[in-house]
Amino acid sequence: MAYVITQRCCNDATCVAECPVDCIRPRPDHPEFATAEMLYIDPVTCIDCGACADACPVEAIFPEDSLTASLARFRDINASYFQHHPLGSTFDSIAPTPRLPTGLDTLRVAIVGAGPAACYAADELRRRCSAEVEIFDKLPTPWGLVRAGVAPDHPGTKTVTQLFDSAFRGDSIGFHLNVGVGEHISHAELMDHHHAVLYAVGASSDRRMGVPGEDLPGSHSATEFVAWYNGHPDYADRVFDLSGPRAVIVGNGNVALDVARVLTVSPDELAGTDIADHALAALRESNIREVVLLGRRGPLQAAYTSPEFMALRHLDGVDVIIDEADLVLDPVDRAALDHPDAGPSPRLKYALAEEYSRDPAIPENKRIVFRYLTSPIEIHGGERVESLEFARNELIDRDGQRVARATDQTERVETGLVLRSIGYRGVAVADLPFDEALGVVPNEHGRVIGADGCPIEGVYVSGWIKRGPRGVIGSNRVDSAETVEHLVADFVAGRLTAPTGDRAALTALVNERQPDVVDRAGWKAIDLAERSAGTATGRPRVKFTDHADLLAAARTAMVRS
Repeated sequence: MAYVITQRCCNDATCVAECPVDCIRPRPDHPEFATAEMLYIDPVTCIDCGACADACPVEAIFPEDSLTASLARFRDINASYFQHHPLGSTFDSIAPTPRLPTGLDTLRVAIVGAGPAACYAADELRRRCSAEVEIFDKLPTPWGLVRAGVAPDHPGTKTVTQLFDSAFRGDSIGFHLNVGVGEHISHAELMDHHHAVLYAVGASSDRRMGVPGEDLPGSHSATEFVAWYNGHPDYADRVFDLSGPRAVIVGNGNVALDVARVLTVSPDELAGTDIADHALAALRESNIREVVLLGRRGPLQAAYTSPEFMALRHLDGVDVIIDEADLVLDPVDRAALDHPDAGPSPRLKYALAEEYSRDPAIPENKRIVFRYLTSPIEIHGGERVESLEFARNELIDRDGQRVARATDQTERVETGLVLRSIGYRGVAVADLPFDEALGVVPNEHGRVIGADGCPIEGVYVSGWIKRGPRGVIGSNRVDSAETVEHLVADFVAGRLTAPTGDRAALTALVNERQPDVVDRAGWKAIDLAERSAGTATGRPRVKFTDHADLLAAARTAMVRS
């Protein structure tokens, strides 16, 4: 019997280091890891020890004889990977993280942001050396997109926060939540109190379509919608028109699939999750029966991952609709798919699409409709969205890539709700250089690069603001380790200026500037209150979605102390 990695894999890669026979791929030191959909276990080499399952932070690994019907196919998916990437008999282990030489001062680092990239960086610093790390975030709660971005019907993915909770129990990691860097404390002041400042602020904006009518009422970004149903306090008051029978999502990445599921699954299924109460109430009144996803390129280039695409098959009361005509490949794509080196991912994507196209539709079911080779050209309406017009695309080769080019064929679909899901985008960080074209802070392996082309002393980045909005939660682990490696090297080499202010002075300054700062105890009070409310209703938690309620819950920790 072998163990099997399944859909909720986050690419954290902790399992890779724990495997005694090195049978999990791709490894973090392999170029393919950066773009891998998930990790895979070789069923031939696996010795059934279970070390990987114990190490997995999101409970994605199961013995093959314990797979449920919805996960059974992952047995073949794991095996298929090694048919195209045979496992060598190296049995190399990943080298342990080196620690700093003894005799050095305590390394003090401020991390701006509290999402996965920030937390992985803090954990790496904690494990490597004697370090004091202060985590700052503008929200009263940590965990970033794990809390506010992961779909509520994917609770296993959110368990990665348990890893951070466990790692941050000691005093070496400090929380300064509900504190805006640039508002309550400046970059220069952070530098005064630390050897280094590491920005892990993600990509908080989104790309726009740039078509007429995009700003009509009823047209929104998927970013807003996701934040709304996940209870982000800055988006709790948003209103989305769910009164019509159809919604259109522009884009077909994993976020688009998340939104499509939330709009179509039974609200009774969502009632047992941590979805925001206001969103659940709105979805119970929703009239949406069909969600159309518009993808710019073909089924081989679709942005969704195979595991997320496959999971749609197991939605109760929801049909996945794909027109067989949309799956006709041009000679270039057909040759690429049939090539021996095509690999399992594009073949699985295409096979799944073919299966969906053959499935009979059930009239009373809701529908998720995939349309490939389409680009929006205008949103029509008077006072609000009434329809969306799109062009049919064709694929051409440009600079070695298959890109979409609009034709003169157009179609129009009636809808009252348009959600664009065409990618996140980073925003400029105060006092740091910014690449407007790429939406990232210019850097070399995490060291921020100034206008003169040289590293700026003591300033680093990690996560999406470093590399752009790509990869899954666990991708940030390797990314953050790279940044920390260079930060630590600069510290050991004496290239970082010692801080003039100590930890106590920093805490006093933050409390003076922001009396409503939420520290670790405050967050624990919020967490406990949300979980307690969830226990009473059979849910993981009931989120506070208002700033005032979050701060009131945090203050209970102060009262107890």
